[in-house]
Amino acid sequence: MKILGIESSCDETAAAIVEDGANILSNVVVSQIDIHAEYGGVIPEIAARSHIEAINPVLNKAFKDANLTIDDIDTIAVTHTPGLVGSLLAGTLAARTLAILHDKPFYPTHHLKSHIYANWLSGYQPEFPLLAAVISGGHTQIIYMERHDHFEIIGTTRDDAIGECFDKVAKILDLPYPGGPAIANAAQSGNAKRYHLPIPKVDGLDFSFSGLKTAVLRTVQKELNLPITTPSYELQKLISQQQITDFAASFQATAVDILVKKLKTASETHPAKSILLAGGVSANQLLRNEITKNFSKTHQVFFPEPKFSTDNGAMVASAAYYSIQSDEQATDPYKLDISPRSTIR
Repeated sequence: MKILGIESSCDETAAAIVEDGANILSNVVVSQIDIHAEYGGVIPEIAARSHIEAINPVLNKAFKDANLTIDDIDTIAVTHTPGLVGSLLAGTLAARTLAILHDKPFYPTHHLKSHIYANWLSGYQPEFPLLAAVISGGHTQIIYMERHDHFEIIGTTRDDAIGECFDKVAKILDLPYPGGPAIANAAQSGNAKRYHLPIPKVDGLDFSFSGLKTAVLRTVQKELNLPITTPSYELQKLISQQQITDFAASFQATAVDILVKKLKTASETHPAKSILLAGGVSANQLLRNEITKNFSKTHQVFFPEPKFSTDNGAMVASAAYYSIQSDEQATDPYKLDISPRSTIR
C-alpha cells in the first residue's frame, strides 16, 4: 500500500510517499528555520504564507523522487491537528483537493501520533505494550500504548513543553533559534556540574518546565551579580563564553534527568516491553545516551532517525498505514475540520 503523507503543522512543508508503513519511496522537507531564526521563534502568519508557496513544489518533488504519479497512490494522509491554524490549512487543503480530484481514500492524522510512528520508519517493530515519550517544542507527554492505534496519556506538562524550555533558555544565553541544537552544541564544551539547577517537584507522571527556565535566569543573574530586574539583553553583554557553555551543559543535564526519572516511574506503574522517544527533542544525543543506559537492559529502546525526529511527511504516512491496519475508516475530505489543539486519539 502506497500512502502520500503531507505535513504542514508548524514550519516545515513536507510530503513523502511510503509503502506499507516503512518503505520510504520519497521524503521531501522544506524548512523555514532560517526565516524564523531572525525573530527567535515561529511567526504564524509568515509560516502560513511560506507553506502556500512551498506546498506544490514539495508535492511535485515527492512524486518525482519516487518515480510515481498520483494514480499510483492508494491513500492520502495529512496532519490536521494540532498545530498553527494557517499552517494546517495549507497542508489539509492540498490533501483534500488531491483526494477529491483523484477519488483517493483520505486519512487525517494527529501530529503526535505521527511522531510516535516515526519509530517504525527504519523497519523496526517495537513490541507492545510500550511507553512513548513525545517531546518537542509544543508537547511533552508520556503515552502508554497496549497496541497499534491505542493511546493513553499518562503524563503531560503543566506549563511549558521541554522544547519550548530549550528555546527560552537559549534566548537567555544569547544562543540562536532553535534552542535544542544550539544548547546541545554549546554543552559539548561545558561543565554540566558547575551550576546546580533544581528539579521541579510535580506529583505523578506530569512535568513542569517553567520553573526550570526561571531557575536558569535567576542563576545567571546571581552569577553576574545583577538584580532580578535586569533584562536579558544586559545579561548577554556580561556573560562569558565559558559561562554560556557551562549553563547550557547544566541545563541540558537537568532537563534530561527530569525526563529519565519520569520515564522510570512510568515504567514501574505501566509495565512495558518497549521505550520510544518521539518529537524534535528526541534527537538530543545526551538524552539518547541516558535512555539507553537506563533502559536497554530491561526494555527494547527505540529512537527515530534524527531526520525523522523533526516534522516530516513520512511519519504521517506511516501513522495512517497503521490506522488502516487497525480498521480505521477513511474520512470524507469534504467534511474535514482542522483543530489547532486536540488530544491524541
